[in-house]
Amino acid sequence: MAWSYVALAAVVEIFWVVGLRYSETFLHWIGTGGAIIFSFYFIIKACEKLPSGTVYAVFTGSGAAAILLVDIFVFHADFTWITLSFICLIVIGVVGIKLTTDEQSDEANQEGGS
Repeated sequence: MAWSYVALAAVVEIFWVVGLRYSETFLHWIGTGGAIIFSFYFIIKACEKLPSGTVYAVFTGSGAAAILLVDIFVFHADFTWITLSFICLIVIGVVGIKLTTDEQSDEANQEGGS
């Protein structure tokens, strides 16, 4: 379940980053702020079961890759094969981190162990 929170946080991150760029009205800024709050709520929930460094690395890496893809496909940013290559490297790193990290049990979290 903790990895689901990380994925949700990364998806919501796309909306708030786009909001930071394109918000013009007060209502848009409220939506952007709400997306930031939800995104970090999901990060906090994920950190209850996963190491915070791992959560942050996966969150920022997957979010950065997703935002680059949104820029290319939605906002028609310039596409280069080198950009795609680096996005693939980010995805490989995120998958590698996920495969080597186990969720911690509630007992281990309460005792401060891993």
